[in-house]
Amino acid sequence: MTEQDPERPVSTGARPSPLDDIDRRIVDALRADGRLSVRALAEQVHVSRAAVHARVQRLERDGVLLGYQARVDPDRLGLSVSALVHLRIAQQTWKEVRERICAIPEVWHATLVSGEYDLVLLVRTSDAAALRDLVLNRLQAIPSVRATHTILILDEVGDAPAGRTVGTGP
Repeated sequence: MTEQDPERPVSTGARPSPLDDIDRRIVDALRADGRLSVRALAEQVHVSRAAVHARVQRLERDGVLLGYQARVDPDRLGLSVSALVHLRIAQQTWKEVRERICAIPEVWHATLVSGEYDLVLLVRTSDAAALRDLVLNRLQAIPSVRATHTILILDEVGDAPAGRTVGTGP
């Protein structure tokens, strides 16, 4: 999905500064814990607080760091069923479909892809009945959706999307 994200900084046309090893260590540390203080971050990457502060500001300005968010446990939110829903949509309708899925709180992440399907959604629901309702009554009701394919997630490892990245919701 190539439209400019309103949350993302607008490019000034200038090339961002290349990342060095210290920048990458700062980014890695903030990916692991976005709440690190400048002091803790400086201690972790072994540079001064002033240097960390300046680098974080530059990384934010250059659009490398887009924001900070909480990682949540969907089970503790009462969302114990997760699935990947593949959508096949009518040609040239992805913007319209994106607007519609942004209004669905159960959609935590959406990706425009190539191949047999056009969009892959990460959805989280309270139970199988809620998943069935989401797919059969809400997603398939979008006029441009031609087909769906749902894959139930049995377990998640690694960095899953930290929370809702589409529209608003839990």
